[in-house]
Amino acid sequence: MSKVVNSKNNLEFLNEDNIKKYVLTNYNLENCDVKQIKFKDTEKQRAVYMISDKDNTYCLKKVYYPIEDLLFIYSATEWLYRHKINVPRILSTKNHGRFVIYNNMLFILTPWVNGEKCDFNSQYEVILCGKTLGEIHKSSANFEPIHGCTNRIGCSKFYTSINKHFNNLLLYSNYAYKYKDNFSKLYLKNFDINIKLASFSNKIASTINENNLSTSMCHNDYVSKNLILDKEDNVWVIDFDKCKIDFCSLDIGYCLRRLLRKEKNEWSLPLTLHFLDEYEKSNSLNLDDYKYLLSYLTFPQKYWKISRDYYANINKCNKKSFIMLLKKSVSLSEKQYSFALKFKNYIEYKFDTIL
Repeated sequence: MSKVVNSKNNLEFLNEDNIKKYVLTNYNLENCDVKQIKFKDTEKQRAVYMISDKDNTYCLKKVYYPIEDLLFIYSATEWLYRHKINVPRILSTKNHGRFVIYNNMLFILTPWVNGEKCDFNSQYEVILCGKTLGEIHKSSANFEPIHGCTNRIGCSKFYTSINKHFNNLLLYSNYAYKYKDNFSKLYLKNFDINIKLASFSNKIASTINENNLSTSMCHNDYVSKNLILDKEDNVWVIDFDKCKIDFCSLDIGYCLRRLLRKEKNEWSLPLTLHFLDEYEKSNSLNLDDYKYLLSYLTFPQKYWKISRDYYANINKCNKKSFIMLLKKSVSLSEKQYSFALKFKNYIEYKFDTIL
């Protein structure tokens, strides 16, 4: 395989003219209109272009991962396409390849998906996305990637992670008592409710039999920016850069946590259950899957992450910005705890058990 180097010293090669000349010629699209619509010059440099010709519109992406990872992603999208899931396929070059290497950079081309980003503005959208995720997990439970690719497998030790983060919060409280600045005062003011959430999460996580957790090929970034509703209200799932074989509940939880943090939803249990009901029409979840979800959704992730970043950079960060972020993160902590108790009761009733 050709080696692809992720270099940040290549900005001049990424202008529209060079993209036409050196990348799009491989697709016989050198006469198309090219518009760069996204660019991130980070360690994982990315660029996205809209490519338009007379009849079609395409999405050209500069990706940051090696070819072996791309082959896994190609396998995943092809698998889902053949199981009737709406995903943009990676298109072939005129020489029947699935990517282009230009100046040690890797590019792929897919059809452009027309529609509106799914912002979960209605219960209908929530139901559609829950249904689609269930179909993805059901159809890819036996997913096998093609030969020669990286076999991306997640399934990391969940309790180990939660327990570590729980202990981090105790450490950060020591820092807060030490520094006694405005951020630390706000951290301590909201410590009781958030350590209660973390303790609840930690306790549930300790009871999970991880060998019993459902797995499938997971998107791992199943959020509104990657869910497009077309004119016929079909859900299209885009951007599989982070996909891997993982726990189904992680994929579900990642989506639900984003959804429930929105102020208009305010940790709504009915909304959560609507999502899960639609999901389970395609892919049933067991007690350990639900325990994972309960623990995942209960942990005060934002409170932990903001505090971690603040105390790691206390001498060089924008303290006012961190205070604003922390204020926002704790505004719904009480409602999150109420949600956790009600979701626990629901799971106990559903599975006739005591957690």
